[in-house]
Amino acid sequence: MQFRASSISSSSDQLRALTRHRTALGGSWDATLLVALLVLLAGSAWIALWSLGDSPYVHLFHAHGAPMCASRQISNAMFALLFVCGWLLMTVAMMLPASIPLLVIFHSVCRARANALLLTSLVVLGYLATWLGFGIAAYAAAAAIARAANNLSWIQSRPWTLTAGVLLLAGLYQFSPLKYRCLDKCRSPFSFIAGHWHGGRKHTEAFMLGISHGAFCVGCCWALMLLMIPIGAGNLGWMLMLAVVMAVEKNLRVGKLMAKPLGAALVTLAIFVALKD
Repeated sequence: MQFRASSISSSSDQLRALTRHRTALGGSWDATLLVALLVLLAGSAWIALWSLGDSPYVHLFHAHGAPMCASRQISNAMFALLFVCGWLLMTVAMMLPASIPLLVIFHSVCRARANALLLTSLVVLGYLATWLGFGIAAYAAAAAIARAANNLSWIQSRPWTLTAGVLLLAGLYQFSPLKYRCLDKCRSPFSFIAGHWHGGRKHTEAFMLGISHGAFCVGCCWALMLLMIPIGAGNLGWMLMLAVVMAVEKNLRVGKLMAKPLGAALVTLAIFVALKD
């Protein structure tokens, strides 16, 4: 009983500390610097993706490059590496900006420490590691589906059915209760930090906080990010639109209202693509 009381007291102290940091956040020059660095990092990723869009090798960064593997113009290992690099660039460009509020709050909480920037960097690394793990899993699944499709003549004659399937999956997930539970976690950065940061094993906790935040972010957005597999890294218009949609969903209350209409639109588009021929 005493342990439970002390735990509740500790959590209350953390929330009060977070509230004080929230009040002081607006005038913090180091918070402004952190935001500038994160925007610079995301902007650099967008520039790299834009450069890839004009490259003759852009198809190597998404599923459209698979025929080159089959024709032995490029090894499976090299294609997987390029796909993962392209996925990581897309994650930095599209997903990292949506996590800026949590990162700024975390940095504000730790700014009294000499290694505050290192701790914040560990949160970013943990966050990107989660998305990278999901990207590897997505690539493995896409490769398995592509191998299976090669043995099915009706899919080979209707390659757009795979695109329709991804659209349908993304649309249906917009109605999933799991998505809304993950969105609630993403929209509460103060309570999320209070629940995952205690300052004991600071480096490990910072990295694990990033991994946990990334896991809930994946829970919110994995189905929408899967749309990038058929679209690829070269279509900046689609990427920018999806990035804005996911940022609004994660950080604004109105995002909860747009989830189901977006799902209905994706399901409708999937049916249109499936019936176009």
